[in-house]
Amino acid sequence: MKIDYHVHLEEGPYSFRWLDRTSQAINTFHLPHGLEKGSKEYITWQINALKNRLDKGCYSEEWLDYYLIQAKQLGLKEVGIVDHLYRFKETRAYFEKNMVLDETDLGEKQRYWLDSVMTETMNVFVDAILQAKEKWRSEGVDLKLGIEADYFVGCERELEELLHGYPWDYVIGSVHFVDGWGFDNPQTVHKFEGIDLKELYERFFTTVEKAIRSELFDFVAHLDNLKVFNFQVDDIDFRMNWYKRIAEALAETGTATEVNAGLYYRYPVKEMCPGPDFVKILVEHGVEFTVSSDSHYPDDLGKFTEMNADMLKDLGVQKLVGFDKRVKKYHSL
Repeated sequence: MKIDYHVHLEEGPYSFRWLDRTSQAINTFHLPHGLEKGSKEYITWQINALKNRLDKGCYSEEWLDYYLIQAKQLGLKEVGIVDHLYRFKETRAYFEKNMVLDETDLGEKQRYWLDSVMTETMNVFVDAILQAKEKWRSEGVDLKLGIEADYFVGCERELEELLHGYPWDYVIGSVHFVDGWGFDNPQTVHKFEGIDLKELYERFFTTVEKAIRSELFDFVAHLDNLKVFNFQVDDIDFRMNWYKRIAEALAETGTATEVNAGLYYRYPVKEMCPGPDFVKILVEHGVEFTVSSDSHYPDDLGKFTEMNADMLKDLGVQKLVGFDKRVKKYHSL
């Protein structure tokens, strides 16, 4: 069965680049006949369509319908929509205490980023997905409600309290920060230059392992996303040792992971996450997988999920994992 379990509806910062990409997505699903690109009529329609999108927001039925259309076109039977925890105003204190937000260059850039992306409220997101479930089901697609929660060492109880009381189908754990630095932010990529990569990866993988062993999460996402800008450790023994440690942690706790295509089609590293050597070790340890596009626009929904499911099948994986009200269920490959 075709599934995609890591799908986002939006993310800032809100720039002209964001407007252009959003316009591209709208055009994929809704472009009136007879309008020629480059014409005044076309740009007028485009501006009005973007204004409508901004006014109604990313949780509107109209925006969600684009994802449903794409899911049906691809033959997906389950789609899990999530949002990043840092999108919600209720979580500001959690991120402010764990990010570098001082008057340094890094701090100022990260403050700008946090203020730009933290624009929503959790109840509005949850209500939108819950309300859409029946419509999606009537169209043959099972819609799941998820959340992608950043893990910080020592903040387990606070995170648990932030997530408590919501009807999640699953909770994704992820690591996007090392020592308060959001390493996947293109504005801060210069910090990789001159840094001891082995020490950086040591801190990153240590955090990933602790996230897994916290047992707060149904699956832990993109296990090696520190490679996002293609800064990687050449020492194969170092990498393999950590791959095995992470695999053991997942297997021992019964925590699943994913093969995530986001880095492959959206970032400089151009590699699936986890990479091929990492995936083989995970399979050898009996780790359970789902597959995901990590899309942030409706026209990216489902990207490479079928290819990655086939790859797992070729490695001997017989089933993918899904979730319903935080209970695992399985889909044969």
